[in-house]
Amino acid sequence: MEYINRHIESTVKKYAESFPIVLITGARQVGKSTLLMNVFGNLEYITFDDPTQVVSARSDPKHFFSLITPPVIFDEIQYIGELFSYIKMEVDRRKAKGLYIMTGSQQYALMQNVTESLAGRVGILVLHGLSLREQYGDTFSEPFVRSREQIMRRNVRYSIGRDELWKIIHRGSYPELVSGSQSRDLYYGSYVKTYIERDVRSLTQIGDEWQFTIFLTVLASRTGSIVNYTDIAKEVGVSSPTIKRWISILIAGGIVTLLHPWSRNIEKQVTKTPKLYFLDTGLASWLTKWQTPQSLEEGNMAGAFFESFVISEIIKSWHNAGRDPSLYFYRDHEGKEIDLLIEEGQILYPVEIKKSATPGSSALKNFGVLKNINKEIGPKTVICSIDKPAFLSKDAVALPVSYI
Repeated sequence: MEYINRHIESTVKKYAESFPIVLITGARQVGKSTLLMNVFGNLEYITFDDPTQVVSARSDPKHFFSLITPPVIFDEIQYIGELFSYIKMEVDRRKAKGLYIMTGSQQYALMQNVTESLAGRVGILVLHGLSLREQYGDTFSEPFVRSREQIMRRNVRYSIGRDELWKIIHRGSYPELVSGSQSRDLYYGSYVKTYIERDVRSLTQIGDEWQFTIFLTVLASRTGSIVNYTDIAKEVGVSSPTIKRWISILIAGGIVTLLHPWSRNIEKQVTKTPKLYFLDTGLASWLTKWQTPQSLEEGNMAGAFFESFVISEIIKSWHNAGRDPSLYFYRDHEGKEIDLLIEEGQILYPVEIKKSATPGSSALKNFGVLKNINKEIGPKTVICSIDKPAFLSKDAVALPVSYI
């Protein structure tokens, strides 16, 4: 499979020059190992997906560690919590940068070890599936903020047709699927089975794998929606606390994310619960059994999938630059909603997300709620299926997804 350059590469190199330890987290199979082998191909590589390495490290971690001379890559480090104290001692002894480059696909257990043992010594980055920018060879690597200055700096030389866009949304962004080397259905079937067996079982007791798969399917059918723990619990057949715990596991595993409502200096009557998004629309479409891109585009979930895709792409742009985005949504009890608010410094950038290729004035109607927000408001944006940027009003622009 041909390697596609990742935007996070330069960020990883900067972190290796700044921290003794660099940790790359993210969902399974997003390309963490491949990334590090391409960026640090000259380093010794040890993977704890190899059972023999796991046995060796766990049975005698001191001896195992004595045979290693950094800098070194540790792949899937979450399986070997026994090594963290030795890593800490070696880092403190050597007092150098870029000693240990590590990956971990399950943040739930991993981050506890990191915060307890390696605080102040590790730079943490999050890798996702391939972004549109990466798939189309776009070298622009700034986090998405729809400022006038950023749009002026963009030089998008590719156009993504509607049919092609929905193929991408339906397929997903995992590298093996983007390369075309795997069947979508076989890939996601194996992915979910492996995820449940290797990650979920290690974190929580699930009496029935099928029940957890039902939970995943129910959640996928609600991507882009406000979370209702009680309704989900009834549909899955477990308690609300169990649903909350399972969702936290999916967040830690890089499967879903929550967008919280904006709550600073605005009217009291606003939605308090978060919205949930799958970070890979291909996985969500497989779970909800949309068999073709056309059926997904024409189905009743098309708007939710388009919104999930856009949110995911924006998150990728921030994490690839080594930054955590401050993303929110606004929705009051009258149903007035702004899909996305991006906070950058002292400015709040409002974004509406519409799958239409011809957004009209109705796409701008909810921007009026911004008067309730006591903060500087940036340019208004509607991300949609339009071919090229276009002004919808004197202070609102429609942008195609290629400009994310």
